[in-house]
Amino acid sequence: MPIPQDAGVVDRRLLRDDVYHRLRDAIVNGTLAPGEQLRDVDLATWLGVSRTPVREALLRLAEAGLVSTQPGRSTVVTPLNLRDVREARDVVAAMHQLAVREAVDSLTDADLDAMREAGDRFRVAIDNGDVEAALSADEDLHAVPVRVAANRSLTSVLDQFTPVLSRAVRLRFSTLGGRDSVTRHDELIRLCAAGDVEAAAGLAFATWRTLPTAPESTP
Repeated sequence: MPIPQDAGVVDRRLLRDDVYHRLRDAIVNGTLAPGEQLRDVDLATWLGVSRTPVREALLRLAEAGLVSTQPGRSTVVTPLNLRDVREARDVVAAMHQLAVREAVDSLTDADLDAMREAGDRFRVAIDNGDVEAALSADEDLHAVPVRVAANRSLTSVLDQFTPVLSRAVRLRFSTLGGRDSVTRHDELIRLCAAGDVEAAAGLAFATWRTLPTAPESTP
């Protein structure tokens, strides 16, 4: 689809990371579609920033596999490559396993309540067929162990590989396959609350590792 014209002007103090996150999210949610050509001048106008942070963001997006760019030529949004998704899935699964293993013993009652609240929102979103809300709730739930683990290297790896996987996760949450995650979330929270480090870490790995890398069909 064409670059949106109605996004409004973003604060001129927008940081490079903010530009990257805006463009990343636009690719993940389909606003910027696979195969679409990206011109830094158009993107800069859309976001209300200079071309410099946009160019830097495009380089980061290329490293993440979300765009393909050639010096002096066009930059385009990459299609959903199944090999890239499988590789990202395995890396993300391992990082979440590590995060849970490091975090379980440090989770507070407030942390567990935050996971439960996100799990409740996820269940409602799936029941309502609200993919955006499901994605947000899922991200919030899994972000708790990542935050508590406070492992900067782990966070950096997730920042790089999660966007590629998120495009496939969106496909899952748009089908009945997303209901499986409700049960997995409940069990993960139960194991974390019980302090069962290895079982919780193993389930975290399985939750991500078993994500399909191609669209599922609904019964």
